[in-house]
Amino acid sequence: MEKVLYKRLIWEGDSVYPMVGIIGRPNVGKSTLFNKIVGQRISIVEDKPGVTRDRIYSKTEWLGKNFILIDTGGLEPKSDDEIFTKMRLQVEAAIDMVDLILFVVDAKEGLISNDEEVADILRRSRKKVLLVCNKIDNFKEMPASYYDFMKLGFGEPIPISAANGLGIGDLLDDVIKNLPEKKEDYSDDTIKIAVIGKPNVGKSSLVNKILGEERVIVSDIPGTTRDAIDTFFEKDGTNFVIIDTAGMRKKGKIYESIERYSVIRALSAIERADICLLVIDAKKGPTEQDTKIAGYAYENNKAVIIIVNKWDLIEKDTNTINEYTRIIREKFAFLNFAPILFISVKTGQRVNRILEEIKKVWEQFNKRISTGILNNTVNEAILVNPPPAKKGKLLKIYYMTQVSIKPPTFAVFVNEPELMHFSYKRFLENSIRQNFGFSGVPINILIRKR
Repeated sequence: MEKVLYKRLIWEGDSVYPMVGIIGRPNVGKSTLFNKIVGQRISIVEDKPGVTRDRIYSKTEWLGKNFILIDTGGLEPKSDDEIFTKMRLQVEAAIDMVDLILFVVDAKEGLISNDEEVADILRRSRKKVLLVCNKIDNFKEMPASYYDFMKLGFGEPIPISAANGLGIGDLLDDVIKNLPEKKEDYSDDTIKIAVIGKPNVGKSSLVNKILGEERVIVSDIPGTTRDAIDTFFEKDGTNFVIIDTAGMRKKGKIYESIERYSVIRALSAIERADICLLVIDAKKGPTEQDTKIAGYAYENNKAVIIIVNKWDLIEKDTNTINEYTRIIREKFAFLNFAPILFISVKTGQRVNRILEEIKKVWEQFNKRISTGILNNTVNEAILVNPPPAKKGKLLKIYYMTQVSIKPPTFAVFVNEPELMHFSYKRFLENSIRQNFGFSGVPINILIRKR
């Protein structure tokens, strides 16, 4: 593949949304605070140190400001316990990626040496830190321990009771005051591509091959790429940005639970992208982790192209591609609209087809269908398969119109929306695809009462 003109853009953080990490030693109420903010019991809450062993995250908002909140396991700086060692590596990884840290301490237990050690770690990170003093039930009479925490050097603590929901609003006011603004400068005609997938499936190698340049460090060790780097380039008059999702390596250490870490990186890249290249290792086949990452792309209404890499390592016969396609379609049934490319980054096999496919999918992502032509198709579909009746009531479809693009979204006006069964909604989607294509692109159908 010929070399393309490109420039590298270091994206400050991995998400178009700022990230906030909840950090602290075990059992200070981090998971309770996380659940209270996001409004769901996502983290397991148990009065036992070490219950939350992996970071858990959720997109949330306060006063119209969106951000991603990350819960972490307890940070035990000097623990030799294997579980706490793994948790510490996870927390260090979280510290690397967030824009703001909520350092949670326990007012009932007071300031202890572990709090001071965690504070030293956070100071070295040079990240913005808000000190949060939890388990205060009476704000009019602060315990003596509250003032002891000022010795940590992060200013006056923000008092809260996560269990009772006290002070959470004031805390969130301070959070959004300290969040950075994140903006992108790309024009509307720039195609933003997220390269997603498990570690060590060839994502960085694929980026290098497309660019014709050794831009990203490539290694057989999962997690070699740590920073998220945008690469802007132009090819045949089309502008592209490739978002290479980061891995987990730092200072010679490979963090534990690498595949879990890859999910939040992939989620962040997916949010910023238009089209996702889901890269799968041909030798290992589609896995549960691949399905999870693909699910994020689907839930975020992104266009998807499935890339099966390392195809040169597969022994083939006349039916190999057909059989592999069948397996992928079964595993990713929700991505039945996504084209599949079988490639080898190592040999260059079919890599030159990727940008061509991206441009085709981009065209479909931006496609508009006129209301008149659309309703002719809908009327023909209704004649073939009339709407169902429910409890003696017949669903009447009056008309359909396209209301937006990226992804293509259609509004269907009916007499009673509750009569629209999901299977008939899928029938209408299939009719649209059969007549207008939309390869690689999700379709949204909104049911509206006339």
